[in-house]
Amino acid sequence: MNTALTTIPLSTLGIGSVCQIVSLNLQGLLRRRILDLGMVPGTPVQCIRKSPTGDPVAYMVRDTLIALRSEDASQIHVNPM
Repeated sequence: MNTALTTIPLSTLGIGSVCQIVSLNLQGLLRRRILDLGMVPGTPVQCIRKSPTGDPVAYMVRDTLIALRSEDASQIHVNPM
């Protein structure tokens, strides 16, 4: 199965939606930080809330609430669940 056809950017997830991380297209320190926060392939993520301006967005990852800028979240590819 070609996962590139079934994945979407994390930034497109609606509030309350749940997904599973497939890949990270991030580099350097940001990639390391995201991985250190537990956002590794296979991890379930839920979109919890968006700020009034729409950026950043809060995601629940491993019982921890993490806020990500849309620019960064768009580089994380997920499968909706």
